[in-house]
Amino acid sequence: MSTWTSRAAAGGLLGNAYVLLILTTLSWGGNAVAGRLAVGEISPMLLTTMRWVGVAVLILLFARRKVVEDWPAMRPRVWFLAALGALGFTGFNALFYLAAQSTVAINIGIIQGAIPVFVMIGAYIVYRTPVRAVQVAGVATTMVGVALVASRGDLSKLTALAFADGDLLMILACALYAGYTVALRRRPAVSGLAMFSVLAVAALITSLPLPLIEAASGTLVWPSAVGWGVLAYVVIFPSFVAQICFLRAVDLVGPGRAGLFVNLVPIFAAGLGVVVLGERFELFHALALVFVLGGIWLAERRRA
Repeated sequence: MSTWTSRAAAGGLLGNAYVLLILTTLSWGGNAVAGRLAVGEISPMLLTTMRWVGVAVLILLFARRKVVEDWPAMRPRVWFLAALGALGFTGFNALFYLAAQSTVAINIGIIQGAIPVFVMIGAYIVYRTPVRAVQVAGVATTMVGVALVASRGDLSKLTALAFADGDLLMILACALYAGYTVALRRRPAVSGLAMFSVLAVAALITSLPLPLIEAASGTLVWPSAVGWGVLAYVVIFPSFVAQICFLRAVDLVGPGRAGLFVNLVPIFAAGLGVVVLGERFELFHALALVFVLGGIWLAERRRA
């Protein structure tokens, strides 16, 4: 194969990877909109559980062979994987959809964009991963962005602790997901698809009590027509298609370059919130995006 042909083939692969990554982050950004559309159409805990029911069906159809192939390596760590699924999938999504009951998709997306910084903090606490001064500046900058969102642009609310419940729940959800991400360093050496499949099944099992709690408290809302549509979206796109696309993109361009695209999630969430839901994009949202994305850029800077 000629040098020109090799470069053309490589360029085609990278181009495909970028399309896959944009589809991935667009799907994840749309999850914030789905959470808002679900309000009054399907209760958040029922949505969480039925999401993983749907994913389990897709896994059975498309990924069962990979799970069987890698199961011997995962079986000794099954309780660890179950804990990861409960933390990163059940806990995060339950809080995510609960937060959507009382805050807007734009806020959800921007706060979610701070997850890389939460991960960096967690990695330092657990593994003492070195943190340079520029990364500390990145953390501080990102936290200013999150504070702008949580206070609706009025930083005086910080001293009064006057935050929207949904924003606080979303911050807690991000902390849970960061803990899950930090723990992934100890994952067994298996394929990403098999790992995701086991985590998804664990999420399904650990989420089963949640709709029962809603039913007992009288807050269970069975899906309406819109609710079924939301459920179909979150099962197919954020939960399955996005995961497959991201795994394939990582194979093509590596985890470092693929991870940078996750920064598009708050941008897509904000844009979709305005276009689909008609939410107002305020000045403090723009400033928060600048601080969050700028802080992540600082935190992810590498040595020359």
